[in-house]
Amino acid sequence: MSLLSRFKTTRIGSSISYFIQPRKVRFEWQDTPVDWIPDQPFASYFVNEINNILPAGELWFCRLYNKVLPQITDEKLKHDVQAFIRQEAMHAQAHNSANKEYLSERQIDIQRNLDIMHFLFNKLLADQPFGLKIPKIMAHQWDLFRLGIIATVEHMTCVLGKYALYNTEWERLGADPNMLDLVKWHGAEEIEHRSVAFDLYRHLGGGYIARYYLSVVVIIGVIGLWVDGAAHLLSQDSRFKQYKPAVYKPWIWKEWLRISQSDNRLLPNPLWLVSQQLGYLMPWYDPVHEGSTDDALHYLNHSQAAKRATLKVA
Repeated sequence: MSLLSRFKTTRIGSSISYFIQPRKVRFEWQDTPVDWIPDQPFASYFVNEINNILPAGELWFCRLYNKVLPQITDEKLKHDVQAFIRQEAMHAQAHNSANKEYLSERQIDIQRNLDIMHFLFNKLLADQPFGLKIPKIMAHQWDLFRLGIIATVEHMTCVLGKYALYNTEWERLGADPNMLDLVKWHGAEEIEHRSVAFDLYRHLGGGYIARYYLSVVVIIGVIGLWVDGAAHLLSQDSRFKQYKPAVYKPWIWKEWLRISQSDNRLLPNPLWLVSQQLGYLMPWYDPVHEGSTDDALHYLNHSQAAKRATLKVA
């Protein structure tokens, strides 16, 4: 038996026994204020930037996963990936609704942030980056590198999903129920499908060592884009004009750290967020240990946006 044949027969498949459930959701934004966390404009804008960051990336996930779908030899993993694609497409649609019906309707300029994400996922990380055709001999490695980015990002989004799902301070302070439901619903589905990207990456040949440089790329990229986009939103609000928010200025980083260390802890601590990547670097890392599927499903079964979509269909 050739080495290639042996590899194909020992490929890692799906690591979960349950079946992931795609769901439709429907959000109504007409009553959601800009400060969706009352009297907390910084935290509100900071979380709102997630709506700008996610849609382009999630649709890119879907395109790449559809491309590699024929290469999957494990039927359960193929089902997981198909369900993942449907969930990610719904995530993109939900966050786009917040961009169009919530932020843009309140005269907040988000186009600059959306353009950056469009460039990243439709130009830089495209099948043909900057329109350049990848040599056939390198095509699989280019796909594998991008699948590794997705697996690493999905670890981070699972960590953020846990933070959102178990956060009780937003609700205690009277946060808008629509935005609260969006971040918790999304966080719960990130926990539900937390194993898929990692399973697929390994199934198609992703190795252990690559996790180190992929983690550096993802941590710098995600946190940098998040702070940069949030700074653009904050700079449009007269309450923050004096600080001239920008990703390269210390104020926004200090303010993020201060709020994350306050009694309310309305934002995840950036140092904690980086530290959570360490588990991903361990040889024994298994996404199934990140969060509780039962807790995620409990929330998803009670999400108002999911119920609203069900009622509309009925």
